[in-house]
Amino acid sequence: VRAWERLGYPRRAVRLHACAVSIVQQHGGEVPHEESALLSLPGVGAYTAAAVAAFAFGARAAVVDTNVRRVLARAITGVALPAPSLTKTETDVAHQALPANDQASARWNVAVMELGALICTARTPQCQICPISDRCTWLLAGSPAYTGPARRGQAWNGTDRQCRGALLQRLREHDGWLREADFVEVWPQDDPQRARCLAALVNEGLIASTHGTDRAEGADATQIARPSAGLERAIWYGFDQA
Repeated sequence: VRAWERLGYPRRAVRLHACAVSIVQQHGGEVPHEESALLSLPGVGAYTAAAVAAFAFGARAAVVDTNVRRVLARAITGVALPAPSLTKTETDVAHQALPANDQASARWNVAVMELGALICTARTPQCQICPISDRCTWLLAGSPAYTGPARRGQAWNGTDRQCRGALLQRLREHDGWLREADFVEVWPQDDPQRARCLAALVNEGLIASTHGTDRAEGADATQIARPSAGLERAIWYGFDQA
């Protein structure tokens, strides 16, 4: 998690490590080719399994990301935008649209992704240069407006996500263990939220905690000094490097 820095959700670092361990222990150090086997790996969901199977091994698998969902919603289903969350119907449509040939289906996945990213965009689709405009159900219907559930942007300021990120960054900047009081500077506005987020980070295995210990001056992050009488009930937080 320390090395992961700000590359995205830190849970992915933990899952990536667990996935690598599973590949070594269960698959002889070789990434499995089959989509079903990929799905059994820690942290691997439907999208990742399909993407690895299709793009790494050329298998016939439906890779359904945001761009693919939007293209298929317009071209096949005839609506301006897909539902806020992926539905089984969308997944079925994506599988039905795949070419039967393995290599052709892998190229299809890439093509539909690129079409959605560059031409069939969410806000300003360039229908006049779209290569499938003559067969797009949505365009042929007159490009009707989206009438589905409201689509809300993801909040950030003041959220647990922001708080957790600030707490992790504080730990990355420090080589040893920290008390909860040491995090007040980076998240002073809400004590219960800070405590809740620290507890969640521990429960998810992203950081470690220990009770009744004192820091040794210049100690390594993995070293814990003997308990101090004045801090027997203190909780310390750090990265578990065992």
